[in-house]
Amino acid sequence: MNPGAATAPRVGRDGALRLDVERRGDRSVLSRARFTLPLQVLAPLAIYDSAAVVSILNPTGGLVGGDRLAIDVNVGVAAHACFTTPSATKVYRTTGEPAVQDVALRVEAGAVCEWVPDHTIPFAGSAFRQRITAEVGDGAGLILVDAFAAGRVGRGEAWAFRLLDSAITVRDAKGWLLRDRFVLEADGALDPRRLGAAGGQPYFASLVVVADDVDAFRCEVTARFPPEGDVAVAAGALPRRGALVRCLAPSAPRLLDALDALWAAARRHALALPPLALRKP
Repeated sequence: MNPGAATAPRVGRDGALRLDVERRGDRSVLSRARFTLPLQVLAPLAIYDSAAVVSILNPTGGLVGGDRLAIDVNVGVAAHACFTTPSATKVYRTTGEPAVQDVALRVEAGAVCEWVPDHTIPFAGSAFRQRITAEVGDGAGLILVDAFAAGRVGRGEAWAFRLLDSAITVRDAKGWLLRDRFVLEADGALDPRRLGAAGGQPYFASLVVVADDVDAFRCEVTARFPPEGDVAVAAGALPRRGALVRCLAPSAPRLLDALDALWAAARRHALALPPLALRKP
């Protein structure tokens, strides 16, 4: 290679977000928020709830190939935080590197973290790699949602992305609670009728609940979503104090309805709290 030859700049941007939530008296407050675009946060919502509700957004409109985003969240002792997004996350077409997002959640003793972003939409030709890691302290609670569309389904672009790779790992003081990952390499070659291709459903999600007692939550999931329904939902137990739920849906509204019902059930049984109505347009 000619050392004098010009090299093309990397496409994409490096975004970072650091959020700290702490307990002050009977309230949980966002005590620190530092970010670099294309990551940003809105002011916490004034909702009658025990949680500090924070909305994370990308003001550039979506992720492009080469973006590298790092989100670092700490929920302090006995604090309660809920993190969401204003809308679905779009991942745009790329011919180069994938867009990468790494999320680190630390939930200290007795704290609660709810990570409930809207689903991700990988456009045709897009490539996206995501890692979510959670460290859960003694007596802490976690509700975590990881949801996707198979693409811009209404435009006939389902399963036309290049790469969709998402991993979730959860640990407590005793070790692993969950190590979960899927890797889909499609680029027009993935046949949704094949075994394992989401059962032909173009919307899919995982929900992780970590709490002291989740048996009642799992029973409600089974009763709420019978096998003959158009939304397929199944719940299983984690090795300790937790549950993992899978969800397959035929449309975005049905996915969102199912996730709202699952989140409400998780709050009721795991946190002894009513559903949280987020103020979204």
